[in-house]
Amino acid sequence: MILSRQEILNNVKAGKINVSPFDESLLNPNSYDYRIDSKLLEIDSLPINPKCETSYREIDFTDDGYVLSPNKVYLANTYEEIGSYEFVPLLIGKTELGKLGLFLQITADLGNLGAKHRWTLELKAVQPIKIYPMMRIGQVSFWKVCGERDKFYDGKYDKFSGPKSSEIYKEFM
Repeated sequence: MILSRQEILNNVKAGKINVSPFDESLLNPNSYDYRIDSKLLEIDSLPINPKCETSYREIDFTDDGYVLSPNKVYLANTYEEIGSYEFVPLLIGKTELGKLGLFLQITADLGNLGAKHRWTLELKAVQPIKIYPMMRIGQVSFWKVCGERDKFYDGKYDKFSGPKSSEIYKEFM
């Protein structure tokens, strides 16, 4: 069951949902708009062999924005730290940006219980599109968990505050 605006607000105030910094004006009927931070990783090359590390180029974009190019994948992170031990976050893109050809969180939209950090975002533009630091780029909804909460996320991606590249190659070493 998805939480309504008021339930998100109540649970933020009760400390059961973490959104930091929190701005009540970013609440929607059943989600919270998150913003993009000012650092991007652009994937320079993809490995043919999953045992090899992918190469990246770091970009600090300014208030003038940055134009995302088609046929590239970018990683960024949420400005906000988001998470909960009570509710599962689901991060998706904004409709307005999808209609302009920006796809966000295509494969990794479902968070885990206990993960609380600045989320790495996957961005893919089908045509050139300019983005700006701190723009509302996506929305997060929170879902109730049925059953016991007996295991919380303790993975390789929750200890970072910036965009984090894939570490799948480590699973093959």
